[in-house]
Amino acid sequence: MNGKLKYNFLLMLAALIWGSAFVAQSVGMDYLGPFTFNSVRSFMGSLVLLPVIWFMDRQKKDKTEAAEGKNTIEEKLQEKKTLITGGLCCGVILTVSTSLQQIGLIYTTAGKAGFITALYILIVPLLGLFLGKKVGGKTWIGVALAVIGMYLLCIKEGFSISYGDFMVLLCALVFSLHILTVDYFSPKVDGVRLSCIQFFVCGCLCAIPMLLFEHPEIKYIFQAWLPLVYAGVLSSGVAYTLQIITQKHLNPTVASLLMSLESVFAVLTGWLILNERLSPKELLGCVLVFAAIILAQLPENRKREMGLKQGKV
Repeated sequence: MNGKLKYNFLLMLAALIWGSAFVAQSVGMDYLGPFTFNSVRSFMGSLVLLPVIWFMDRQKKDKTEAAEGKNTIEEKLQEKKTLITGGLCCGVILTVSTSLQQIGLIYTTAGKAGFITALYILIVPLLGLFLGKKVGGKTWIGVALAVIGMYLLCIKEGFSISYGDFMVLLCALVFSLHILTVDYFSPKVDGVRLSCIQFFVCGCLCAIPMLLFEHPEIKYIFQAWLPLVYAGVLSSGVAYTLQIITQKHLNPTVASLLMSLESVFAVLTGWLILNERLSPKELLGCVLVFAAIILAQLPENRKREMGLKQGKV
């Protein structure tokens, strides 16, 4: 249980970074186009993980040498193949989702974008059902509470589907696929390497429309260095890596609920940093989302939980 709480806390930290990164994304768009911003931040996210990988390799060097004789060449090649395949899959999906979100933010309000993006907490269990994943009743109640909470928290005007809203809705769908893809590959490979590859792939793919349509200038990239560093190093390099590492140990639906706190933290950081006031409706939304998170963590069956502890199930 202590281990589970640790991974819950780390994923909540990722949600905090993502939520506060909305400020960086908004400021960065004053200087750069969406593909330029995503390409540069993704390359930064990949580069910042290289020293982490080097340090982890040094830490594991002795253990690796001791176990080297046990691993056949075929096993090593298969592991590398799985890592590259996972990095490519995650990178392609991440490219599509982040690009849709960044484009959508140009045409819609942040409140609508926050709510629509958070719909992945409902899409994930629906997609999971087609993949044979079971979802308990309390988790479904938590999903319903979280959706209501997101509505109260983020929607500040009449809801209508505009071009920007539709782009962000597609982002929520694609990001749900990213969560399930990470859930599939993260137990099979090193999470930090997987994250590094996916960001490199995302940076390369975003660079294509960047060069074709946006023609960025170096001076504007330097002017946007602060939001790029925050979005690239913390939001991309740190938060997405925390997602990959923690999802090895969490149910994907529970993980999506924890990550939905991104919208809550976006409002809270706006209140703390920009002196934005929280209305009673928004505060109620925060309470409902936190209630959903807690509910999703509760065991479905007390007797089954005791049986698991005793090794009976």
